[in-house]
Amino acid sequence: MSTSIDQPYAYRRRELIEPDWTRLPGWRDVTAEDWASAQWQRAHCVKNVAQLRAVMGDLLDERFYADVERDQAERATMSMLVPPQMLNTMVPATDTPMPSAGAAFTEAFYADPVRRYMLPVFSDRRTDWASHPFATRDSLHEHDMWAVEGLTHRYPTKVLAEMLPTCPQYCGHCTRMDLVGNSTPQFTKLKLAGKPVDRYAAMLDYLQRTPGVRDVVVSGGDVANMPWKNLEGFLDKLLDVENVRDIRLATKALMGLPQHWLQPDVVEGVARVSAKARSRGVSLAIHTHVNNAASVTPLVAQAAKAMLQAGVRDVRNQGVLMRGVNDTPEQLLDLCFALQDEASITPYYFYMCDMIPFSEHWRLSLREAQELQHDIMGYLPGFATPRIVCDVPFVGKRWVHQVHSYDTEKGMSFWRKNYRTSIEGDDAEALSREYVYYDPIYTLSEAGQDWWRANTDVEGAHEKALAGAGASRAASAADLV
Repeated sequence: MSTSIDQPYAYRRRELIEPDWTRLPGWRDVTAEDWASAQWQRAHCVKNVAQLRAVMGDLLDERFYADVERDQAERATMSMLVPPQMLNTMVPATDTPMPSAGAAFTEAFYADPVRRYMLPVFSDRRTDWASHPFATRDSLHEHDMWAVEGLTHRYPTKVLAEMLPTCPQYCGHCTRMDLVGNSTPQFTKLKLAGKPVDRYAAMLDYLQRTPGVRDVVVSGGDVANMPWKNLEGFLDKLLDVENVRDIRLATKALMGLPQHWLQPDVVEGVARVSAKARSRGVSLAIHTHVNNAASVTPLVAQAAKAMLQAGVRDVRNQGVLMRGVNDTPEQLLDLCFALQDEASITPYYFYMCDMIPFSEHWRLSLREAQELQHDIMGYLPGFATPRIVCDVPFVGKRWVHQVHSYDTEKGMSFWRKNYRTSIEGDDAEALSREYVYYDPIYTLSEAGQDWWRANTDVEGAHEKALAGAGASRAASAADLV
């Protein structure tokens, strides 16, 4: 029998480490008490280059600050918002000494996987295909499927409740960039029109009138940005809706701002909601979003375990596949074992990065995703082996091997589905049509790239992406000729 050292991946437990934040010039005097404070974390988020410079000082070269500034001005779909907790996991210097200031540290910072998606820079982006010709602001058409404002009814038995349009942290690849966060020079964000109390009441009314819905994802934005009393008030009423059997709270802040979920009033509130859920036979879970093992620290593990002890049924992770972040079997397995072994967080999904503008440098091809799914099988318990999924517009989540057909030369995969979305009640062909998803063009063969160059109005496609127009349900690349 082979030993583990002969295997493509060698498992070993790795002790979680909270990187020393005082190694960064701007936080040399920050106490452990301050670091543990959710209020301090929120007050000291990095929102612009000046604040980044105040924290990092001359550890970073001027070229990096200029690179960030240019990206914010010309490419960013999300404004900058990085909590200290997340910034502290970039170049953590846990296993090896931290590189010295200047060129060495700057190169390590450029290469850092958490930095790559939380602090994108202009030089990260593709110059040949910065956006896919079919990239759209609302790539999953969630806004089109609002039953009432903020409530997306996309699947037959499940809805997404977008409670608010803000987060404690803004990820560069955010699939809801159309609504979430501040406007950027490139993109004016949509705004929720109704008052929160009216929107929440309309959501609850719709659920009471729609008994076919049993599963509610309570999201945003991030529910960690709702005052707890407001979130608990909504959840209390949601638990009174007889047909609701599953409730999932979506919060990246369990990783990005674990201090929030460790606050006594939040822990006590989660315990109250969990108790009511159990009494009604409702499954209450928390879904978080961790993309690299460097983000799993003792505070993250402590927050996840506090939620489990408060009574939630499970804490699960929904990551996003991104090049340079988690695009190797080793990175995925290191992350999954850190989550499962050390933080009691169940690896659940890894989504292929969605087709929003300027995301091509992050996106992987379907073929690459299929290979990753193959390569991580057999190491984790079955219940903790994440499914890699493609979120196909107008279809929904599909395991990457469920593709119906795949033109690898043109990078066009074709998918079918077995249910109608809420806007397809009169569409007789919804269940027989093939729906298209597109690989990043730069991952294709020269012949495939030549085909796209010859058959695509690149400038027009770029303007289309900025305007937010969507491709039709049966669209093919030829539509842009």
